[in-house]
Amino acid sequence: MESSLWLLLVLIATLAIIHIIQAQDQEGFISLDCGLPGNELSPYIETNTKLNFSSDGTFIESGKTAKIQEDRLQKPYKTIRYFPDGIRNCYNLNVQMGRKYLIRASFIYGNYDGSDSTFVFDLYLGPNLWATIDSGTWVDGSIREDILHIPTSNLLQICLVKTGDTTPLISALELRPMGNDSYITKSGSLKLHERYYLSKYSSDIYDRIWESYFKTEWSQISTDLDVVNSNKYDPPKDVLKNAATPTNASEPLTMEWIPIKPDDQYCYYAHFAEIQDLQANETREFNVLWNGVQQSGPFIPRMRIIDTISSMSPQICSGGKCIFQLIRTNRSTLPPLLNALEVYTAVQFPTSETDESDVGAIKNIAATYALNRISWQGDPCVPQQFRWDGLNCNNTDMSMPPRITTLNLSSSGLTGTIAAAIRNLAQLETMDLSNNNLTGGL
Repeated sequence: MESSLWLLLVLIATLAIIHIIQAQDQEGFISLDCGLPGNELSPYIETNTKLNFSSDGTFIESGKTAKIQEDRLQKPYKTIRYFPDGIRNCYNLNVQMGRKYLIRASFIYGNYDGSDSTFVFDLYLGPNLWATIDSGTWVDGSIREDILHIPTSNLLQICLVKTGDTTPLISALELRPMGNDSYITKSGSLKLHERYYLSKYSSDIYDRIWESYFKTEWSQISTDLDVVNSNKYDPPKDVLKNAATPTNASEPLTMEWIPIKPDDQYCYYAHFAEIQDLQANETREFNVLWNGVQQSGPFIPRMRIIDTISSMSPQICSGGKCIFQLIRTNRSTLPPLLNALEVYTAVQFPTSETDESDVGAIKNIAATYALNRISWQGDPCVPQQFRWDGLNCNNTDMSMPPRITTLNLSSSGLTGTIAAAIRNLAQLETMDLSNNNLTGGL
């Protein structure tokens, strides 16, 4: 496939596409309508998805809100929160440490400020860069970022970071708990590159968004019968009821794309189910190849039962092009088929978050004295360029949780007794509380 066609396909993944899930148990779901005023109806049930959305107002301490006047948008995307003040502005979300989550951040500009601006800013997961949000790549003024991530503490901080003169903004923020036995990696997280289905679908229990994709040299096969989808990935049944095969039965089924960065590493998850009633003398068998190297096979899809084949490890695309192929074996009488394909970029998050007990202590101190400093958001110690004012930390080893070693709150207008939480900063070496009106002792 030509790279320009692939690029067009990637760019059509806009927020105008409706994603629909079944009316289901949404336990553990977090669905934030960013910028929705707290005095408006919140939570509410979104008409199309049946998801319960809430205002983001109680999850962040900064930012301003605005409305977007576009009728085509679903309700969660009709308001935004934007951040004209400070460098780093962060959401604080309570999660289950060690549980895998699908995290989705959505951005729509909508010319809310009337300036027809272009802008760039960074999106962080805790102390680590998740993505750069560049409006120059947007279609219809919108984009989204999906990542599969396992939090290392019970507090997940998602931060928007100003990198130039433009103002960060966000439309919606969503978290979906996933099964820990799927999308397994040895380390790091999986940033979505694309998730394809080969015909229409209607629902996904994890609220994954799938994009339609089909090539002119393919033929579609389908079934009205039920397809068993009960493996650990649980792709939607309607995804599996349709498949693509090469029209020329002797040709491979090929999908190609140009990596965004030459050293990007990709993981794929290909979903297969035989949905065509085969004659006694017919066989469908094929191998799975990545950039010409066999990854799996020979493989025979099971009749109306899902099988998922994934990459053995993250793969670099040699030669500047990624090539995923299904090639029929010599004994096969039928071409290969593909029901759905997911492609992720493997992302390493090397910087450890600050020790959780230190984070709890410093947040308690901030609450005790009603310290509302715009710089006191996100991780207190890392990255170093965003370290909270008045703190120093021992963070020479990125793989180890930093500890707070210095606390300087001099001349901060503090009154009352000395906060008991200070004693919980177990590795504190230096403290300065001078020029305040405090009483009591430690």
